[in-house]
Amino acid sequence: MQTTLHRFASHPAVRLSGVLVAIAFSIWTIQAAATLGLSRLFVRYAIGMGDPAAGKQAVRLTPMDPESHLANAEGLSITGQHLEAITELERAVALRPSDYTLWLSLGLLRDQLGDPSAALAAFDEAVKRAPFYSQPRWQRGNLLLRTGQYEAAFTDLNQAARSEPELIPNLIDLAWAVSKGDSKLTEQLAQINTEQMGIAFARFLARQGNATETLTQFHAIRVVPGGIRRELVEQLLAKDAFKEAFEIWKGEQTIEAATLIYDGGFEAPLTFDQGGFGWRVTRSLPAVALAMDSSKAHSGSKSLRVEFSGDSSTEPPFVSQLMLAESSRRYRVSFAARSEDVVSGGLPVVVVRAAAGIKLQLGRSAPLSKGSRDWQVSSFEFDVPAETTAVLVGVQRESCATSPCPAFGAIWLDSFSMEQMKQNRER
Repeated sequence: MQTTLHRFASHPAVRLSGVLVAIAFSIWTIQAAATLGLSRLFVRYAIGMGDPAAGKQAVRLTPMDPESHLANAEGLSITGQHLEAITELERAVALRPSDYTLWLSLGLLRDQLGDPSAALAAFDEAVKRAPFYSQPRWQRGNLLLRTGQYEAAFTDLNQAARSEPELIPNLIDLAWAVSKGDSKLTEQLAQINTEQMGIAFARFLARQGNATETLTQFHAIRVVPGGIRRELVEQLLAKDAFKEAFEIWKGEQTIEAATLIYDGGFEAPLTFDQGGFGWRVTRSLPAVALAMDSSKAHSGSKSLRVEFSGDSSTEPPFVSQLMLAESSRRYRVSFAARSEDVVSGGLPVVVVRAAAGIKLQLGRSAPLSKGSRDWQVSSFEFDVPAETTAVLVGVQRESCATSPCPAFGAIWLDSFSMEQMKQNRER
């Protein structure tokens, strides 16, 4: 038997037939690959350029390729042929039913055409095939939310946000809208029960100006990154929520209650990006240079040196600090200063303003001396208006009678403090 088969296989005609079959198969394979490659080229063009003709050409070349039908569906949808696009997506799904992205696309298009029940059926299939992926649940959750199925909606939305944390802010937005701005209900709907979600919720509340709830969320978080802390402070300050901003800002910093001013001796480094309730240095002030000076100090080991070298603006203050104050109370600001060869029609002065609104001036010091090589301690008092809860203490130049108004020389500042007077101001 083997001999007979061997003779048959070795017959020249049989060998030739085998070669021809192999060649034919190779040619078919090459043609099929070329056809598929050309079809995929049309697919990419149809999707990238939104060309419906390219999508149709892809389907003509490879009618059994779901990618071709998907591309054709996108082209048809772009030209407003939505029903035809749905038909093409259904064909793509039939060819590759295990692909959750095809079910997702079908659900989105059905939803767009106002068929929520059909869209939900497609989203259900997408979730079934990718239960731990974010987008199927996110899209289904949004649809359920719009149809009033809140409990099921937030079950999906929460799971999607846990799979893809970038969705957490969107989840909070949706919960806030559904709760009509009720922070407690928002917290329940969005299931704020992790550090990451707590931080996101605190940031959201700060942007909304909900200072009390922002502070509550902040205290519930064990570790708050420095950048987030600064963001919360700046957001609350923008809403004039000074007390809550201070609570977040102070953190582990040591604040001496007797002085009220933080780092009144300029012992800590000065930075342009310092916010909150520390010293703030104004950027880009021409002809004004600030530096820490360890060779001259009234108290501690350093002082602040301010050097003038030409024409400069009298506002804003070149260094300032925001601090809390009680309304309808009287305060005293004290500081030490020395100067050297100051020449100007607008001498340096310490000014206190209300931190909110038009920043009304509440008090100011006498102009600093033009040349006092020894330290001089100065003080002045001011009254805090009703409803004012924070003030700005700043160092700037007096207004000049003429312009330009250059300044030359240098001053040193140290030992700033602010104290509340024991008696209410007399009326």
